[in-house]
Amino acid sequence: MTRHRVVVTGMGVVSPLGNSVGALVGGLLAGRSGVREIGIFDASNLPTHIAGEAELPADAPLGDRKIAFALEAARQALESAGKATTSEADSAAGISLGVGLELFSMPDLVRAKQPGFALPEHLEGRLCFMQTPSDVCVHAIAARHGLSAPPEIHVSACAAGTDALGHALRLVSSGRRRWMLAGGTDSMINPLGVAGFCALGATSTRNDDPAGASRPFDARRDGFVMGEGAGMLVLERLSDARARGATILAELAGFGSSFDAYKIADPHPEGRGAWQAMARALSDAGLGPEHIDYVNAHGTSTPKNDPAETLALKRLLGDRAARVPISSTKSMIGHLISAAGAVEAVATIGCMLRGQVHSTLNLEEPDPTCDLDYVPEGARRVRVRHAVSSSYGFGGHNASIVLRHAEEIDNWGSDG
Repeated sequence: MTRHRVVVTGMGVVSPLGNSVGALVGGLLAGRSGVREIGIFDASNLPTHIAGEAELPADAPLGDRKIAFALEAARQALESAGKATTSEADSAAGISLGVGLELFSMPDLVRAKQPGFALPEHLEGRLCFMQTPSDVCVHAIAARHGLSAPPEIHVSACAAGTDALGHALRLVSSGRRRWMLAGGTDSMINPLGVAGFCALGATSTRNDDPAGASRPFDARRDGFVMGEGAGMLVLERLSDARARGATILAELAGFGSSFDAYKIADPHPEGRGAWQAMARALSDAGLGPEHIDYVNAHGTSTPKNDPAETLALKRLLGDRAARVPISSTKSMIGHLISAAGAVEAVATIGCMLRGQVHSTLNLEEPDPTCDLDYVPEGARRVRVRHAVSSSYGFGGHNASIVLRHAEEIDNWGSDG
């Protein structure tokens, strides 16, 4: 069976560092933090009251932030790819989206009880008493942009955004879709979301220093910082992109996933699932560890993830492990949960195109068990030909992708 090569021709993002690819990448390379005191609701009575909030787009529908973020990121990605909104349905195109847990929105619940409240016509009957169904988001995007192939939804916790990209890669590379809009969106910065993670003891309580709270691989880390936003990418066949003269940003060369199910909230202490997902992504791309120039780590800033991920990277990269730069986007924007993998893929491509890798912010006192090159000193000039970006979620979900620099595409075979 012919396997088509798949490239990225458009990207869009909503993030705590800004609502454009340029704002995100520029902020990361400058070492700016998007973490601050929570302003969406009064979190002062919770153990954690800091997060990476994103700015809500001006025309945001209803009160569901993740829908608004996804719509905006999708618009950006399609416009940058030269695939503007169309009134004609495109049965060759679809959407693959990672989304988060469906907790009911208390403001929406209160608003729904007010006299005269009515939903927009396209959402009438879709919202129930307890939640906003996940499919509202994908159907809203598909309807707006004429993507008529059946939409794909991924709810694999923190791995969902990367899983969505990997699934879209498989659909396009196999010929089942001509092109895909793929990514992730999430917002759990609400009373139930924040309180739930606080109850697990998973979040940082460094409330007096928001910008310094997310500190992956640092000995003084005390938990992750929540973030919110969306990342969307346009994926299409290399041959189609070249035929229409599209600007190619990168190649999505490989995808791997695993499910280790060690514990509901803990990774395997040896990082077995993480290693397996990365190894499968490299195999899918036809690469060996010697070809990897950079890793965008999951890097959550939790006591258990960071040492386990370090062990997984050592196993993957072998004797090169100490020489490959690795950094955590979450150090500056927090953990975007189901959107994390997609936003981090955008960050990886954006930095790769600028010939740099961003730093891991707040890595001031390295944990002795996290002894790899986590780029603590600021953005670094690096020629990245191939990068790995990985996401590991609650319940044992693990997903990893391999990204190839656009200038390297012709060095690795034909269009396919």
